[in-house]
Amino acid sequence: MLIFAQTDNMRKHGLQSPDKPDNRTCPVSAFYKAFIEPERLGDSLFEIASELAATRPELFGFSRGPQVWEYNVAASSMFDSGHLRKLKQEGTMSKVRVLVGTRKGAFILMSDGKRERWDVSGPHFAGWELYHVKGSPADPNRIYASQSSGWFGQVIQRSSDGGKTWETPGGEVMPTPGAPPAGQSNKFVYDASPATGKPLTTHQWYDGTQHPWEFKRVWHLEPSLTDPDTVYSGVEDAALFRTTDGAQTWHELAGLRGHGTGPNWQPGAGGLCLHTIILDPKDPKRMFVAISAAGAFRTDDGGKTWRPINRGLHSQYIPDPNAEIGHCVHHVAMNPSRPGVLFMQKHWDVMRSDNAGDSWQEVSGNLPSDFGFVIDVHTHEPDTIYVVPIKSDGEHFVPDGKLRVYRSRTGGNEWEALTKGLPQANCYVNVLRDAMAVDSLDKCGVYFGTTGGQVYASADAGDTWSPIVRDLPAVLSVEVQTLP
Repeated sequence: MLIFAQTDNMRKHGLQSPDKPDNRTCPVSAFYKAFIEPERLGDSLFEIASELAATRPELFGFSRGPQVWEYNVAASSMFDSGHLRKLKQEGTMSKVRVLVGTRKGAFILMSDGKRERWDVSGPHFAGWELYHVKGSPADPNRIYASQSSGWFGQVIQRSSDGGKTWETPGGEVMPTPGAPPAGQSNKFVYDASPATGKPLTTHQWYDGTQHPWEFKRVWHLEPSLTDPDTVYSGVEDAALFRTTDGAQTWHELAGLRGHGTGPNWQPGAGGLCLHTIILDPKDPKRMFVAISAAGAFRTDDGGKTWRPINRGLHSQYIPDPNAEIGHCVHHVAMNPSRPGVLFMQKHWDVMRSDNAGDSWQEVSGNLPSDFGFVIDVHTHEPDTIYVVPIKSDGEHFVPDGKLRVYRSRTGGNEWEALTKGLPQANCYVNVLRDAMAVDSLDKCGVYFGTTGGQVYASADAGDTWSPIVRDLPAVLSVEVQTLP
């Protein structure tokens, strides 16, 4: 606890410890009760103490910020306004939680705003594939996880305390050897009711024949921006589901598959997966999704109707390279402050749209390879984007054995390699589509995980990197929460 050195002036102003009036030290609560207006009672003690000490040092008998004691040891003058501004800029009043999904469990990485020292928790759900773990913007302690197994199938996990404890929503018993996943929370049933308009039974298979829709796993979880109990999920075979009861039950938004092109969707090498879901923060009825290998789609009415948004995409290995659907989109990213501008990492090509996907233009520029999986956007600079080029679609590792993140500050075309702190020899890892994230601190933090089990962090928008942790199982996803 921080205790202010009490002076004669403090006693003169009545700032004595109420329980020990002769004590030479005064707890923060004494002047909190004596000097703070009722409307300030919701503010933290630290904020109020800082403001008083900086603006009314005479209360403490100081001409500058007061000395502070921690465990009765004198510390530096903390409460001068310049120092406080520096603290806020460095993010020391915030925390960062990084959520990592891997082939063999989930890990939670915690740090303060400096992002220098990290606590590692895990593995959670050891031995299971965790395709995606993501927290709710409406309640940072609410976290959802997609837990999958070739033996036991799909399980949705939920935490309400920041990942300390977990439950399968509804209280279902976890599966045991020989038993399928239990409970409604793990049931994803394709909707073929008359209300959807055109019941769907098949999609296109690798050989061009029709194949039944078969649920395999949840690739992506996207919590609502405003309601911690509402979550969207993208699944394989490609479909979009939604829950409004905290993941206890799921219902398909069947308008996506039923809008007309669904029977022509075809799986990519990783399956027919809906892997990207983007919610428009300025228009709650607008949403974007991406499917490998069908393309990108948009709804403007809350998921009832959809249309392809692939004009300008070119894929040389499909029968019609400029087709309306059939493009293998790997990931799409957006800066929330500018939701009409989208960036895409396609199977080949980095693309940009300035009209919410109505048309796309290539911005690969001087990248050493325009094949890759991941793409993300700086939180505060909507024209600063990040990619990790991969050698080719046949060799899924970084070119020349060098792990390089590339950054463009011009919205594409002009790229610089960011290498400081990353291995530049004998490195042959991949960075998968959901394995990069950015925080909202200043400077913006950037995080990514590799198939070699490393999770790297940059606290300066990519200028320098350091590993948070090494030797995890192959990383499937990375998400980050900026906490107060």
